[in-house]
Amino acid sequence: MKDRITKEKLDKYKSMTAKAIEIAKNCIAKGKRKEAKEIIDMVENYLSDSEYFEKAGDFVNAFAAINYCHGWLDAGARLGIFDVKDSRLFTVK
Repeated sequence: MKDRITKEKLDKYKSMTAKAIEIAKNCIAKGKRKEAKEIIDMVENYLSDSEYFEKAGDFVNAFAAINYCHGWLDAGARLGIFDVKDSRLFTVK
């Protein structure tokens, strides 16, 4: 079923993103607290959106929101706002 978002797939990506959020929150680069707060605020908003859509049974939009959430974390990692090394959870150099 490559044309559907299953509960299992959604749960997998939510789990990965939850791990990435916790790591990012604990790896804020020196002098980047303000930028990190802005990113984490956006991450939490998209996470909330994902939960809303999932509760409504809309797995497609829940999956999209969780991917935006993770995209913000990746952007923070690439820009050096989060000092992370885990290439399984972040797009890092």
